[in-house]
This record gives sequence, C-alpha cells and structure tokens, in this order.
Amino acid sequence: MMRIGQGEDLHRVDDGRTLVLGGVIIEEGPGLAGHSDADVLLHAITDAVLGAAALGDIGKHFPPGDPRYAHADSADFLRAALRLAREAGWEVANIDATVRTERPKLAPYIPHMCARIAGIAAIDVGQVSVKAKTSEGLDAVGRGEAMAATAAVLLEPARS
Repeated sequence: MMRIGQGEDLHRVDDGRTLVLGGVIIEEGPGLAGHSDADVLLHAITDAVLGAAALGDIGKHFPPGDPRYAHADSADFLRAALRLAREAGWEVANIDATVRTERPKLAPYIPHMCARIAGIAAIDVGQVSVKAKTSEGLDAVGRGEAMAATAAVLLEPARS
C-alpha cells in the first residue's frame, strides 16, 4: 500500500527579509513574512508528508504562535515530519512541488532546491521535482504580494 499527501502554503512578501525556498537562500528576494523562516516550499512539503501519514498538519506540530519556532529553519520542520512518518512505518517514495511567484525567476535555483530537499529527506535527488510558475498578474501572487507553493508526497511502507 502507498499513501499520497498534498500540502499547500502561502506567505505575504516581506522585502525586509531574506528569501528562503526549498532550504536555499535566494539573495535577489523578496523575502516572505512568517513566524519561522517562512520557507513556503518546505512548509507545503511538510504538510504533504504529515497528510500522507495521517498525522495532522504543520500547524498542529509547529504552531505559528509558539515562540520556540520564531525564525526557525523550516528544514527542521520537514525533518521532524519525516521522522514522525518513519515512526508510523512510512518513507518517501517521491516529492513533487510547485512554487508560484512573479519574482524572482526560480529556474536557476531549482536544481539547488531539489538537491537540498533530497538531502533533508535523505532520498535520491531523482525522487524530487520542483517546478516554478507565475500567476500571470492575477491574484495576490500575480500582483507580487505573496508566494505560494503546493506539494504532493508519495509515501511507501518503510523498509526494515
């Protein structure tokens, strides 16, 4: 048996912060507002892992108002979700994610994001796909006010 989970996240743009996507610092920004490092991509993947394992969502495990998570590295959230999934008998088969943003252009960073996510998840980079899309000037993302991400994660029974 396999399980699939989907996750999504949305953060407002904050020009005063550094942009972190998929665990990669992107200097050309803009940054994102959030209690943690606001990595919208890792948040969506974390939610997808938790959902596939039927373990709730990121807010249940890492409440945004909890001072322990102020400025936290979102890679730690993903590692914790993966550990919980593993304890429940699951491991990642693959991750497929999409970031929606008008700026910056993400194509040069996608290989780095895939490698970083694979490293965090302790899987082969060939098991990770990250795509970037724009919103064609529509909605908050299209107006450059926010960034969004969606993710699908396939879990399979853990090998002993």
